[in-house]
Amino acid sequence: MTEVTRFAVTDHVATITLNRPEAMNALNPDLRFALSQHFDTVEQDDDIWIAVVTGAGDKAFSAGADLKHRAIERDASTEQKAEWQELMSRTRPLNERWYFPKPVIAKVNGFALGGGLELALACDIIVAADHAELGLPEPRRGLLAAGVGALRLPRQIGLKVAMGYLLTGRHMSAERGYELGLVNQVVPAGELDTAVDEWVRDILRCAPLAVRATKEVAMRGLDQPLSSAFAAEYQWELKRRASSDALEGPKAFAEKRAPNWQGR
Repeated sequence: MTEVTRFAVTDHVATITLNRPEAMNALNPDLRFALSQHFDTVEQDDDIWIAVVTGAGDKAFSAGADLKHRAIERDASTEQKAEWQELMSRTRPLNERWYFPKPVIAKVNGFALGGGLELALACDIIVAADHAELGLPEPRRGLLAAGVGALRLPRQIGLKVAMGYLLTGRHMSAERGYELGLVNQVVPAGELDTAVDEWVRDILRCAPLAVRATKEVAMRGLDQPLSSAFAAEYQWELKRRASSDALEGPKAFAEKRAPNWQGR
């Protein structure tokens, strides 16, 4: 049986690949659970500093929820339904990990729709191939973008523009996503790997604890008034201040050499 995801770690970078290309990398319970396990690993492994998420094939990052599976659920046995429910009870999607500490890059290689776009919205950086299309088409299927998409999109591109997409289920091109500030970079499909590698390289030039502290301040600060956010205490910033990397950065600068980050 083909694994629903692929997971690899190289040089502090975890690559998570949704591996159901025959189904446009649609999210069924097994795939959702596998993603949850991978993000647990990324969060807990001190040797992982960055994660990159992408989809297998060249057609889709993820087309969202597996609607064929949802149709099957209606006629499934009581035992099978209980098994799926138990699996989902142990699933923690990235969408709902509000303050995930490490940077995550979405490498969008095609359609990112519904739950697929919700996954990308939960990432810190989106790099998309120029043929990619983004959207939350749930209302066209009688559904709601309940995986936080209907909440995140207005926060990321503004209310009026977001409502235009939320209420119609329209797709936006990768280029339009870039114009709206949703997508960080759009490149030809053949240059997508290189573009993401450049983002990874630049993040790895920074101290990993400084990156986590910066992300924590930015994300938690959004949920507070500016004065409160400025005065707040941040756990990753406390760890950064006490780290050897906080000494290594100025020392390397004074010695005119590249810093040797340890992540501690």
